[in-house]
Amino acid sequence: MTYLRGFIPWIAYGAVAWASWQWAALAGLLLGGVLLYMDRAGGLSPSLRVLEYGTLVFFAGLTALAFLRPDSGLRAYDGALSSGWLALITWGSIAVRRPFTLAIARHHAPPEVWQSPLFLRINHVLSAAWAASFTLAAVGQVLVTAFGLGPAALIAVHVSAFVIPLRFTVTYPERARARFLEKAGERSYVQEARTA
Repeated sequence: MTYLRGFIPWIAYGAVAWASWQWAALAGLLLGGVLLYMDRAGGLSPSLRVLEYGTLVFFAGLTALAFLRPDSGLRAYDGALSSGWLALITWGSIAVRRPFTLAIARHHAPPEVWQSPLFLRINHVLSAAWAASFTLAAVGQVLVTAFGLGPAALIAVHVSAFVIPLRFTVTYPERARARFLEKAGERSYVQEARTA
């Protein structure tokens, strides 16, 4: 479940925000700082820490807003704002060819595959799945809030934004590797047939 590690500040914020969005935002900021510090101390490349830096920017801004304007109308849309920001981070990481899942996947894969087309392709697909999920969650949360559908609907949308791409993340890489090996076997068979 290392994919959830980078989302710890967001999960903590979601768990505490119903009681106090000021303290929840500060907790998200502090947790984001601790995770980034731990990654930097572990020698992970800063260029791959897109999610962590984006987390710090969001929670720094939200903490300032929450303490300076605790009665802000944006409070009602904080879930949509956080999902929208996560969507921007994930789409942005794809746009700059540093899918945010690369940093996580490198914990599980040997260094010799980090630059392989299959490894990079899998991480582009995984990051796109997370980005699409966060985008849909942001839209869903705006609609749920605008139509006053209540906290249960907001929670369902928010939890789905993590559960659906997490399940995809667990199953997709193995399916992609299997397809790659199947195609490689077919190419090898065709080449052997041509030389025979």
